[in-house]
Amino acid sequence: MRLKYLILIILFGFGLRIAYISDFPPSLNWDETSLGYNAYSVLKTGRDEWGIALPTIFRAYGDFKLPGYIYADVPFVAALGLNPLSVRLPSIIAGTLLIFLVYALSRKLSAPPLLAALLAAISPWSLFLSRVAVEANLGIFLFTLGVTLLLYRRLFLGILFIGFSAWTYNSFRVFAPLFLLSYFIINRKLIKLNPVTVTLTLTLFIPILLQLLSPSGQARYKWLTLLDEGAIAQINNLRQRPGGRLVYNKATYLAYHFTANYLNHFNPKFLFIDGGSQYQFNIPGHGLLYLVCLPFFYIGLLKVFKHKVVLIWLLLAPIAGSLTRDAPHTLRAITMLPAVILITSIGASFISQKFHLLQLLLTVTLLFSLDYYFNPVAFNYRTNYSWSWQYGYREAVQYVKDNYSKYDQIIFSKYYGEPHEFVAFYWPWNPSDFQNSKQWDYHADWYWVNGLDKIKFVVDRDMLSTVSSLPPGQKTLIISDPKFPVPGRELKTINFLDNKPAFYIKEL
Repeated sequence: MRLKYLILIILFGFGLRIAYISDFPPSLNWDETSLGYNAYSVLKTGRDEWGIALPTIFRAYGDFKLPGYIYADVPFVAALGLNPLSVRLPSIIAGTLLIFLVYALSRKLSAPPLLAALLAAISPWSLFLSRVAVEANLGIFLFTLGVTLLLYRRLFLGILFIGFSAWTYNSFRVFAPLFLLSYFIINRKLIKLNPVTVTLTLTLFIPILLQLLSPSGQARYKWLTLLDEGAIAQINNLRQRPGGRLVYNKATYLAYHFTANYLNHFNPKFLFIDGGSQYQFNIPGHGLLYLVCLPFFYIGLLKVFKHKVVLIWLLLAPIAGSLTRDAPHTLRAITMLPAVILITSIGASFISQKFHLLQLLLTVTLLFSLDYYFNPVAFNYRTNYSWSWQYGYREAVQYVKDNYSKYDQIIFSKYYGEPHEFVAFYWPWNPSDFQNSKQWDYHADWYWVNGLDKIKFVVDRDMLSTVSSLPPGQKTLIISDPKFPVPGRELKTINFLDNKPAFYIKEL
């Protein structure tokens, strides 16, 4: 009977993740198109979009993406083509399989397995991120699979998959080795490390450390670190005060802000009320878990001390995200997700021993919460936040493609960020040609693509001067943004879902 219900929950969770996948979130963002096009480029040429053969880190825009998700996406792009479904499918599958892993873990931890599986299936945190192509969602699946295998006495495979997680998303490069080290310490009397497992661990994590210390490995962290240029300037100003050198320095600044960030990961405002402030990783103003779960999580915290694995998981998970200045961050905090679900179910199990109808009432309340989450919350989000998903690029690129032969040149605004990647994805542009013919430059720690064949990509503030200086006698198509209008005969307006203009398409 339990197996039947588990299968139903998993199928339900899969349906929630894949239904209308091209429409919610409302479009692919620039990171999703980058992941998808690099997978397409590897499939067609064995190289990334910059012509690097089978890289272990992908340059992309200069943010240097880890390789796990891109390589995982290659077979889906091969089977389904380059489209939103093929790009998001690894995340959908990872989020669906996470339901089973949470169920398997809960059986080892004396938590109610079906309730834990249901929470994993319908909680907004997992549900939202499973509908987006994000490396972190694949990472938490691989990490949780590794932990599950460890608990089921499959040491070699457990280390292997935990190691794989560190090749998907940067948070796991800190969290995974810390967790493994802690796990070995608390289970030192039970675990006998042999040369094979030691070699495996070193093989997986030494290259990660070397890459993490390289300029490409640190590129992303330079933009996110607590000790950025603004923080250092603030510290230097405060040090001018009497006694300031003792109180204000990098160590005290880092310790204070790291501690505040770390504790905020457990704040009910973040977990159950407002969620994170990142529009593309959760619905603003809505908790990452349903409000009804709040008391059970904090009750579960009091009971979790006898479950050492979950305890070290929860305590270590926020460390990587706490080193960044916009913590707590929904995506970086995904390292906590299964532990939070398990602790919530442990709390619910404890209370239900005293109130036998609690699990049934909680299940009914969760399903009502799910219904409210989708309608009206998710519906309103899709309409009001389509701009944050760079909505309109697909329609703009399609118009350019359909009319490409009619124009001598095409001017495309960069206002919404990286139009070249959307052109490459939605065309789709031949990867060999894309690798060799795009015009680009590097500055401000970013790789800027400025041209592709007869398309010129122009920074928004330069659109007017660029259009005004076009040589006469050439027929030009212009894709501009509303903030920086340009002259020309208007052909079409592409709107966001709230009917505000996204692009004006004009010709000269």
